[in-house]
Amino acid sequence: MPKRPGRQVAALPFVRDAVGLRLLLITSRRTRRWIIPKGWKPRRMKARKAAAREAREEAGIMGKTSKQPLGEFFYEKEKADSRLTCRVRVFALSVDRQLPEWKEQGERSLRWCPPDLAVELVSDAGLAELIAKHFIAGEDVRKSSGK
Repeated sequence: MPKRPGRQVAALPFVRDAVGLRLLLITSRRTRRWIIPKGWKPRRMKARKAAAREAREEAGIMGKTSKQPLGEFFYEKEKADSRLTCRVRVFALSVDRQLPEWKEQGERSLRWCPPDLAVELVSDAGLAELIAKHFIAGEDVRKSSGK
């Protein structure tokens, strides 16, 4: 019987300002691929709160997280001696501030970019599809972020 996918949560950080709509991508620590803040959901923590915590720890950003996920994608997590398929539930995060210091500062690169560039930079096809659907195709992410 196949192993059940690992369950992770992620934040898809965005801002709308004078420059326009921009998304925040970060690099993974080991492979340096462009991704979004994500990680394992603690058992007793709500998924959206866990996604917000990942964004704070990995990118030093804070804001309002959507009540409902934008969707999910799957990826293969490489472990020391195996691979694990992970299902990632993605929550929009409307960013209102960046902390001067955070837990993983210096371990990752951060990049604010327009959604069309974000689609090109991320290597996970499912994540690229979510970005395109919610930030390029015209779905209004403000509805899902409680604004």
